[in-house]
Amino acid sequence: MNNTVDGATLRAPDEGLVAYAHLIYGLHACAVLTGILTSQSIAGRFLFGLPSIIAVILNYARRHEARGTWLESHFEWQIHTFWYALLWIAVTLLVSAPFLLVVIGVFMAIAGFALVGLWVVYRVVRGWLALRERRPMPRHPAVAPAGGG
Repeated sequence: MNNTVDGATLRAPDEGLVAYAHLIYGLHACAVLTGILTSQSIAGRFLFGLPSIIAVILNYARRHEARGTWLESHFEWQIHTFWYALLWIAVTLLVSAPFLLVVIGVFMAIAGFALVGLWVVYRVVRGWLALRERRPMPRHPAVAPAGGG
C-alpha cells in the first residue's frame, strides 16, 4: 500500500517496522503510566525513566529503515517528543529557579512539569492512534522534504 504525503508517493513500510514503532510507543506509554501511577511526574518519568530512554535509542537505531515511508513521520514525532520535552523541562527549571527563594518558584516548576506532562500524554496518544490507523503524522516544516509543490 502506497500513501501520499504532500504530493509525494511513499513506499509501504515493512510490517516488522510497524510493529517496532508500536513497541516504541508502548515504551513511551509505559513511562507515562509510571509517572501517573506513582508519586513521580509524568514528564520526569518520560524523560528519565528507562522505558523512554530505551525507546529513543531504539528509535535512532532503526530510523533509517523508515525513510521514504509514512512511518518516517512517526519516528520523527517520537524523537521530537522526547527532545522537546527535555527542552521544555530545562526551560521550566531555568525560569523557576530564581523564584525558588520565594514560594512561587515551586508552584512555577510544578505547573511547568504538569504542562509538559500533559503535552507528552497528548503526543504519545495522538501518535499511537495514528499509527494504529496507519496514518502519517504531520511534519515540522523544517523537517519536511524539500520540493513539495
